[in-house]
Amino acid sequence: MYKILEKINSPADLKALGITELTDLAQEVRQYIIDSVSATGGHLASNLGVVELTIAMHYVFDLKADRLLWDVGHQCYAHKILTGRKELFKKLRTREGISGFPNPDESPYDQFAVGHAGTAIATALGLAIGEKHVGAENKIIALVGDASIVNGLSFEGLNNMGLIKRQMLIVLNDNSMAIDATQGSWAGYLSKVRLSHSYEDMRNTAKHLLEHMPLFGKSVETAFEKLKKTVRMSAATGSQLFESLNIPYFGPVDGHNMAELVELFKGLAKLEHPAVLHVYTKKGKGFTPAHEQPSRFHSTGPFKINGESAAEPSIAKSFTDAFGESICRLASKDKRVLAITAAMCDGTGLTKLRDTNPTQYIDVGIAESAAVTMAAGMAKAGARPFVCVYSTFMQRAFDQIFQEVAMQNLPVVFCFDRAGLVGADGATHHGLLDIGMTRMMPNMVVLAPADEAEMQKALEFALTCDKPVAIRYPRDVIPADLSNTDEPWIMGKSRWIAKSDTDIIIVSYGNLLGEAVKAAGLLEKQSIKVDIIDGRFAKPLDTQLCQLLKAGKKLVTLEEHSVIAGFGSALLEQAAQCGIDTKGNVKLLAVPDRFVLQGSRNQQLDECGLSAKMIAQAVKDLM
Repeated sequence: MYKILEKINSPADLKALGITELTDLAQEVRQYIIDSVSATGGHLASNLGVVELTIAMHYVFDLKADRLLWDVGHQCYAHKILTGRKELFKKLRTREGISGFPNPDESPYDQFAVGHAGTAIATALGLAIGEKHVGAENKIIALVGDASIVNGLSFEGLNNMGLIKRQMLIVLNDNSMAIDATQGSWAGYLSKVRLSHSYEDMRNTAKHLLEHMPLFGKSVETAFEKLKKTVRMSAATGSQLFESLNIPYFGPVDGHNMAELVELFKGLAKLEHPAVLHVYTKKGKGFTPAHEQPSRFHSTGPFKINGESAAEPSIAKSFTDAFGESICRLASKDKRVLAITAAMCDGTGLTKLRDTNPTQYIDVGIAESAAVTMAAGMAKAGARPFVCVYSTFMQRAFDQIFQEVAMQNLPVVFCFDRAGLVGADGATHHGLLDIGMTRMMPNMVVLAPADEAEMQKALEFALTCDKPVAIRYPRDVIPADLSNTDEPWIMGKSRWIAKSDTDIIIVSYGNLLGEAVKAAGLLEKQSIKVDIIDGRFAKPLDTQLCQLLKAGKKLVTLEEHSVIAGFGSALLEQAAQCGIDTKGNVKLLAVPDRFVLQGSRNQQLDECGLSAKMIAQAVKDLM
């Protein structure tokens, strides 16, 4: 089944293959990805689109010495298979296997551990300048795809790229998609480029490059000018933007034509200045379900080869589902509400709102900083914006949260999805910094709902606040109601879940309340009683907690966040301000100060001491 692939253990093995064999290898690699990801889950559709590109780059360049950067990093599956990780790929995104993103700890072929968009061009530029400074001569290539080119950081890199005088190649992988459909004018621009370029022009690009580009000397520049004329579109639409930045543009070309790609890369490798190669690919190529539903198969769980999910349909509701339902109800009742996302409509639970209340939904593309800044303008105008972004990606907008929102004291609600440990996506995607990031800012209210009933109340409460609010919730199943009480949300007030006047109290912040309740059950079987408080607010923190410490109670704080600057830290800070000695009376349970690798979410909770059994043990240790 994998006749050629089974002989490929490193990129050096590609050099002995001809174009026909490379083309056949692409089909085998594509099938290998489908077979493996169907068992493990992962980013499927994007990776099926870059197989020929990846093989051609490894065939032409020496990517152990040369530098290949990925943007976004989830496109690297074929690269991993070709660089000695073929067997480990069968355990993709597991603790026993390999990451779903580039990782230098795995291979010298990976330059940076990356999973966020927009970084490759600026990083490549830095490598180019740094290598020139130290006298290195390695080739530098950045593969930019899944609409990460629309990110502002990409344009900042392009703005400086035309100023350098050495080789640097940007391969623009244009598949017309991000996670969902690409947003903004840039998508329309690329679409016009694709439509205005004839197939004959694309076919001739590689031919003319090979025929007219000599190997050495000034004639390279002459041939390069000929090449530009060959591939430039009649209206020059494609080249205008890049060449206005002093960056020669080539394309667009077919990203699935191995012969053309190989010859293009051979020619472009000889250039002594930056260039952009625009390549169009098909997201989901070779697997009909992924090609027809690229958003669904952008990131998928295990599935059957016919495209159906391998797991039984889950009837369990997630925190994201509950948020999506709650924001729809809120938007229907209050027309001031606007929901903003950054290329993650489905992932943030906004699909229903987009379909039912389209005038209250905005997708800005992969542009978190713009989303926050636009929200500030909307709030200033009298609207009530809810910025809905994964916690890990909201880190990219820290300064805009600070200056445009917190400093102006504007009523913007930040909804941090995927807050906490995210499982298989690993270290780049955990949301472990948002409590610290937001609670340090004046004017900010920071809160977390623990169950479905609390989600609706938290959003309703946030809408009443005339100041910024940050709400966090995880990638997890949401409990219906953990308290069976209808206690209203009052600023800076926690709620009791179990109260029996014992000496030890578990104070849980957000979604780990369910684990706290389970831990209490485990302890009760050992005749140990504990009380439980749902903290609700990390800022303002309930002053009752310090009063409990003064009364001699022992507190175990619980949160799915970094141990630094989180909910537990806030309690220790408040206790210090009140002159309370917390030694031996407070135990912080949170994520340790290190990067947590990919694995199952339950694995990660256990490893970080946040599972019910680990919480129960921590309580006993404090007794």
